[in-house]
Order: sequence, then C-alpha cells, then structure tokens
Amino acid sequence: MPEEKTQSLESALWSAADALRGNMDASDYKNYLLGLIFYRFLSVKALKAFAESNRMDENNHAELKKQYTQFLDPNNMIGDIKTREATMSSLLNKNGYHIEPENLYSSLIDNINDGSFEIEQLETALHELELSTNNQSSHSDFDGLFQDVDLHSNKLGGTIRQRNHAISETMLALNSIDLFGHNGDVLGDAYEYLIAQFASDAGKKAGEFYTPRQVSDIISQIVTYKRNGGDDQIRTIYDPAVGSGSLLLNVAQHVDRPELIKYHGQELNTTTYNLARMNLMLHGVSYEDMELRNGDTLDKDWPVEEPYQFDAVVMNPPYSAKWDNDDSRLADPRFRDYGALPPKSKADFAFLLHGLYHLKENGTMGIVLPHGVLFRGAKEGKIREKLIEDNRIDAVIGLPANIFHSTSIPTLVLVLKKNKDNSDVLFIDASREFEKGKNQNNITEENIEKIIDTYKNRKDVDKYAHVASYDEIKENDFNLNIPRYVDTFEPEPDIDINEVKQNIADLDAEIARVQKEFDEMAADLVETDVDKNDKD
Repeated sequence: MPEEKTQSLESALWSAADALRGNMDASDYKNYLLGLIFYRFLSVKALKAFAESNRMDENNHAELKKQYTQFLDPNNMIGDIKTREATMSSLLNKNGYHIEPENLYSSLIDNINDGSFEIEQLETALHELELSTNNQSSHSDFDGLFQDVDLHSNKLGGTIRQRNHAISETMLALNSIDLFGHNGDVLGDAYEYLIAQFASDAGKKAGEFYTPRQVSDIISQIVTYKRNGGDDQIRTIYDPAVGSGSLLLNVAQHVDRPELIKYHGQELNTTTYNLARMNLMLHGVSYEDMELRNGDTLDKDWPVEEPYQFDAVVMNPPYSAKWDNDDSRLADPRFRDYGALPPKSKADFAFLLHGLYHLKENGTMGIVLPHGVLFRGAKEGKIREKLIEDNRIDAVIGLPANIFHSTSIPTLVLVLKKNKDNSDVLFIDASREFEKGKNQNNITEENIEKIIDTYKNRKDVDKYAHVASYDEIKENDFNLNIPRYVDTFEPEPDIDINEVKQNIADLDAEIARVQKEFDEMAADLVETDVDKNDKD
C-alpha cells in the first residue's frame, strides 16, 4: 500500500473524531468512531459481495447501489419475491449477515444530505444487523457488538437535535474515505493506527487493549519459528488476554497459509472484547474461524472442550494485576503442579501458567511480562524454579522501557515450550537498542531482526545475549534477572593523569589572562556625575 494513501486514510479517519470531541475524552468517543467505521465497512462489503454475485462493476457505486435496492427493496424490486429471497440467501451465506438497502451506510448519508436523517434510523440499522446473521443458534455473531454506540448519551449533546448533528457530522467525515475497491487491509491498518492514537490520548485505559506492532512482530516470529524444520504451519492460536486481537492477527502474517488458522481468545473488558471481534472481521477472518469469549480468564478456565490446547499461545496480560488466589485453586489443573499459587497482588504467573496449560506439546508460547517475574521470591520463586526444573523456559528477552502506551516500565518477552530440544535458557538484552520517539520509544525493524536472528542462532553475543546452562541458573538460585547472565558493562576509558594536569594548568593560565584583561578595563573606567550633567 503506498505510503501517501496510508497517510491520507489515517488522517481522514482521525479527523472524523473531531465531530465527537468536546464533552468526550478518547475512552468515550473511540466507541462511537470505531463502531461507525466498522458499520461502514460492513455496508461496503455487502455491496461488494452483491457485485461479485451478479458480475457487476463494483467500482460504479451509484449503479451498484441502485441495483442492490431494486433487487432487495420489496417496494421497488426487479422480479418476484423469490428473486429477493434467493438474493438475500446468497448474500447471507457469503457475508454471514444482511443489510437492507435503506440501512446501508450510504443510504443514511443520503438522508443526512437531504435533511431527513434521524438518529433512530442508525439505531434501527445497527439493531437489525445484529439480528440478521446466518448463525442458526440463538446467539448471533453480532450480538452486543454495537452496545457501546450509545446514541442516547448526553455526551453527544443535550438535545436530540444536537445528538443528530454530532452523529451526522461524524458519519459524513467517515464517508469521505474511499474504502470501496480495497480488500480490507487498508482499513485494518488504519484501524490499528487509530487504536494506537486512542491509547496515546486516553492513557492507561486505552493502552490495555493495544500491543505495539513491534512487540507483536517479535512474538509472532518466535512462535511461528520451528527450530527442527518440518511443518511450520500454525493452525490454532490462543490469546487469553486478547485485547484488540492484534497479537492473533500478527501471528497470521508470518505463516504460509493464514486461511487455515483458527483464532481463539478471551477478554474480560466487554468493550475491548467487541473491538477484538470487529478487528478480526475487518481483517477478513470468517466467523467460523474465530472463537472469542467475553470472560475472566483466571477466574474460570476456558476453553475446556476440544480444542483446548493450541499450536501457539500469545499474550500481553495486565501487569501485576490482582486476582482471587483462594487455596481451592490449588486443585485447578492449570496451577496444581506447581505447589503454590501466585500472590493475590500479582497475577503475572497465573496468566503464564494458564497459557502454558493450553499449549500443545510441540507448541510455542510468547508472553509479555514485567521484569519482577524473573527475580521475585516466595511463591513466585517456587513457581519459577519448577518451570526451570521442568525445562519449560526457552528464552528471556528484555525489551526497552517506554514502548507501551499504558506504562513506561521496561518489559520482557518470556518464551516457553513443553518439548524443548535443549536444557538451557537463552537470555537477550535488547533494552538499549531502540529509536527514541516523542512519546514512546520505538523498536526498529533492524532491532527486531537482530532479536529474531539471535533467537534462531542461539549463541552468545557480546554484551547482548548469553545461553545459560541449567547448572549456571541453579548456581544463581533460579534467579533469571537478565544482568546476571548478560554483562552490558562498558568500562570507563583510561585517564591520562599527565594530560589532566596539563589541561588544568592551561585553564589556570587562561583564567589569569582573562582576569588581567578585566582589571585593566576596570582601571580605565571614569565615574560620571549624573546630577551635574543634568544641570548643565
């Protein structure tokens, strides 16, 4: 995708938020903006599917919409009722949903332009979409997807007229973006750009659902790498703290046949869960290939039915979160083999053990965590020792500080396996290799490439990486703090004492010369009698 087109699209999407700014902060208006972007995408996709089914020119939007209306509008229809039913059935099977002609985003725009738009029209359109899917169960693929688009909120305005105006202006701004003719990747890229911007704007709350692309790239390339060759196709991925779904999608970019992947994920925050569903759909993931759940990963295990173990597990959980570590959880198969539960105030190892439990024997897991998991003692120390004894930890990769939108603390990627072909642990200290940015530091492509190459080669690199044996780790009391294994100390250059003495002598001479000049200038000064001069 050309860079100029990307910048133009991102700029247009961001400017659409201006119509909602005022009484809202980023954590509020993102719900409206992303929901409307997604609805417009679905409308465009519905027309595109209709064009493909009827072998029409999908770039002639006006004619295509006219034909769509004639085929599907009961009051203005070509053919009989069977034609309409057959067309609807075809589109429903193709897209998984149906949008009536009057509910198309472009139809609502027409109403805005001729002054007939009422906010209830959009509310009806969103509601009917939720009911239109081809899911034969009582649960729709779109259930609750737009529940955060509260069209009656006073944050849109105190009166119906004000709310109509705010939504109308936002929809018009979004309508200026040329989405038709793109395959979804353009909008997907812009969508993730917006998530990053919202995270910057809203702070910690928004940052919880966004993992920077560079970190996702590192984890994705690692979990899709097969050291011993063979079939490298990842077919199932699981993210127990799925957030926006960016980690799941990034893994798919590093396999040969992403269409074979089944995506699984769970998210506690309902709004973020809906964002993940939108994000996967925006990137072309079919409804049959995703299994996302809104729930508490640590409170109740999921999934518990096949498939419950996965080729790759990826995760960026909330750091040092509180959780319920009641002793009854010692019987939970996720935690029972470790003899202790993570402390109530720090659920880091709880997330790790949950993910490891759901990893296949030949799979790879990558999880982002704070550095405390490497050296904290007590119960966490006991769990860490058990993981090392069982040869589960494959690599420890230290990342630079201030690369996340939600925290400035340095983090790391912990790589775990159940079936390793070695008994050592690779330590990589990449904390000092980054590009400094205005708000966050950036891990460059070169930085990422160095991390991945080092992981694949699995050899010592001076002041950067070290392969530590089990005995070496045991000698360190199972403490995995990176500085214990990777020496990044840079000795100070030798000091030439004679050169320092000469520099001091030169400075003394210079000071004496300047002082002499100053004294001579002071002696030449003549006092002026201001009062006398004034009288003259």
